[in-house]
Amino acid sequence: MPIDYNEAIEGFEWDTPDDYDLPSVIESHATEFGDRVAIRFLSATGGRNERTYVNLHEDASRFANALAELGIEKGDRVLHLLPRHPDVFSIQIGALAAGAILVPCSAMLTAEDITFRAEDCEATTIVCHDSLTEMVEPVLEDTPIERVIVLGGARRPPENRPDSVTDRADTDSGRWHSYSELLADQPTDFDGPPLDSEDYMTINYTSGTTGQPKPVAHRHRWMYCFEQVNGPYWWGIDEETDLDSELLWATTGTGWAKWFWSQVGVALTTGATQLIYDGEFEPERFLTLLEQEEVTKLCAVPTQYRMFAQRDLSAYDLSLTDALSAGEPLNREPLEAMQEAFELSPRDGYGQTETIGLVLNYPGIDVQPGSMGRPAPGTGTRIVDDAGEEVDEGEIGEIVVPVECPGLFDGYYERPDLDEETFSGDLYWTGDLASRDEDGFYFFEGRADDIIISAGYRIGPFEVEDALVDHEAVAEAAAVASPQDERGQVVKAYVVLAEGFEGSEELTAEIQEYTKERTAPYKYPRRIEYVAELPKTSSGKIRRIELREQEERQYGED
Repeated sequence: MPIDYNEAIEGFEWDTPDDYDLPSVIESHATEFGDRVAIRFLSATGGRNERTYVNLHEDASRFANALAELGIEKGDRVLHLLPRHPDVFSIQIGALAAGAILVPCSAMLTAEDITFRAEDCEATTIVCHDSLTEMVEPVLEDTPIERVIVLGGARRPPENRPDSVTDRADTDSGRWHSYSELLADQPTDFDGPPLDSEDYMTINYTSGTTGQPKPVAHRHRWMYCFEQVNGPYWWGIDEETDLDSELLWATTGTGWAKWFWSQVGVALTTGATQLIYDGEFEPERFLTLLEQEEVTKLCAVPTQYRMFAQRDLSAYDLSLTDALSAGEPLNREPLEAMQEAFELSPRDGYGQTETIGLVLNYPGIDVQPGSMGRPAPGTGTRIVDDAGEEVDEGEIGEIVVPVECPGLFDGYYERPDLDEETFSGDLYWTGDLASRDEDGFYFFEGRADDIIISAGYRIGPFEVEDALVDHEAVAEAAAVASPQDERGQVVKAYVVLAEGFEGSEELTAEIQEYTKERTAPYKYPRRIEYVAELPKTSSGKIRRIELREQEERQYGED
């Protein structure tokens, strides 16, 4: 239902329960909701599986008991490397119930990435899917990992390796364990260590667009803050929502903070039913699933919405009441396509691995193309200059949050040096730049390092990129600073062309003129280079630092 923004801001108060922890929340859901489905799982091969909240609680308790028998104690770090799977939530909640700190890893990482994380946080256990054990085997001798718990059936490993988890255990001093065997005969209740809202819950490593990933430490209160802010002010879920008539679908994977933003932080904490699909993204397949499963609330990434917009959306009869977008700003084309086809516009939201939703397009808002929305209630989010003073309308500054906001992380795990770089006074400095208009809508301008200063003008890359991708020839674009003697820096655009187009001087001139018509003239890309792909992190974010470094090598002073 539509939200009165001013009323929400003025009336919001934090009241985080001292005894809040996620396993207790799931236990209460199992009692309150009985056999309500928590997870509706679909596989790419057509399989279907469901888990109720009772199932979820009981399996989590079994796993917690098994971990306790293996010697896992409160505060131990447990990595997980898992695809979307119906047992992921039981694994996560069971580990938390045992007092462990979760360290999510993406299947898109490398063995070196796993090694870095295991060594950095001194993790002693990893839970992985059988299909991903080849990523784990090479790192075992060089990391603190003492035990590997494998989910799923045995695979056929390389020659000279054991043929099953059980065989591995026999030949490797009991390091390998089968998840299903561990759960067998375990009780469905668990009397573990006491937990509360200030106990550590996760160490989520940032995706590292400018350097090594940072270990972001969150406490259990993080989930309560999602329930209180992201739930009502982004997803449109509050105490009046009839959850029995809702089906949520967030498309992110298990290794990212966004999994905790949506699948855990909203769907599980509120007691909703959610769809989990393990197939790769295919626009037609996802649209078909949205229609067939009657999904009511979708959270996807901008790239997925852009690909939806290139299909005949009129061929689908969707039940969507809410569409959310996160990861990077969403440009105008998919907004207009979704509005025309389904009479709803995807509502962008902004936050970080370190936070909850800080700037949100809340239910009922008049979505402004390219805008992140307005500051979320209870966060105190502002845009300030280098001195910490709030900037005027239209000026670019850095997004900051008061450290008293409970939705913030608890610092970087055992890295006070990184804390000193990020916290100053009573503010958390996000490193993200934005501007705001006269109505209080925020517009993302890029990372602090991404800002382009040309002839004294401060130019954020996103506005340039947004104008570029509106051109029919441009599939993707990244704007970065390129050294130039006269202006200091000029805007350089790296462009991935859409199918059927070829780079030429004529096309470059056309794209430049097109951009001038949609941005201030001084922002247009004076240099354009056509590339086959853009460098990205494993989470899909553009690594502009690589492009800037390339420009420095080509145009910078010797």
